Amino acid sequence: MSTTSVLYDAPGKRAKRRNVIYTIAALAVFALAAWWALAIMADKNQLTAEKWSPFVKDSRIWTTYLLPGLGETLKAAALAIVIALPLGALLGIGRLSDHAWIRVPVGAVVEFFRAIPVLLLMIFSYRLYVEFANVSSDVRPLYAVVTGLVLYNASVIAEVVRAGILTLPRGQTDAAKAIGMRKGQTMSYVLLPQAVTAMLPALVSQLVVIVKDTALGGAVLGFADLLSQKEPIPANYGANTIATLVVIGLIYIVLNFALTSFAGWLEKRLRRAKKSTGAVLGANDAHQANAPGHATNESGV
Repeated sequence: MSTTSVLYDAPGKRAKRRNVIYTIAALAVFALAAWWALAIMADKNQLTAEKWSPFVKDSRIWTTYLLPGLGETLKAAALAIVIALPLGALLGIGRLSDHAWIRVPVGAVVEFFRAIPVLLLMIFSYRLYVEFANVSSDVRPLYAVVTGLVLYNASVIAEVVRAGILTLPRGQTDAAKAIGMRKGQTMSYVLLPQAVTAMLPALVSQLVVIVKDTALGGAVLGFADLLSQKEPIPANYGANTIATLVVIGLIYIVLNFALTSFAGWLEKRLRRAKKSTGAVLGANDAHQANAPGHATNESGV
């Protein structure tokens, strides 16, 4: 099997030499920036042992603050993902309907919620729960965070689903019609199973966004998520704000790396099952779906 890439020209000797020089220069700049940042932290006594030791010597930091905060983050993200994924799939399929009375209102809903910042949706949801719903103040921030995340991300996922289905060859639909499948059967048994593999990278990018956006609720609505623990920890264990933010950032990195790794494993299994057409929607497609006004060509699915 040939290893030649069809996406770009293989670099020659001069290009390889330039790439090595650029890589060394970039690493040198990164090392200087890291040295400069560490020097400033050392001058401000942020690298002393007492600033960092509580995270390894006192388990109460984890049991009282970090792990409960992580639990709330996972709870909000899991609820939002479980609701937004099927809702987004339904909206994406609705945008592909042959019937204008379905396609037009669904498209208006998707474009409306994609155009509004997720933070504004959280705040608006919170006020609605305060004014018109009998929701306990203890769980109101969680409800508002989940509602905002679902409304925004379901609309983005709808665009990802629509784009994933549109990447499939037109012949898939024609073949299904030729053997007598109805539209619903074509979507359920032919198009969606193949499109899932193509959509997976873009969907994972959006799921990572959901996990990170839970922090907005902690910053604005008093939701007791992981990031909100940046205040009580320094207040109870000394002025170690930088250390606290670094530890919280590392937890987010590990969490999202685990999610991405699981998605990569799942994608490989799906591709081995030979349900893919080879088309893939990547992270850039998710970013485009996040951009209001983005549209792709419609097929007659």
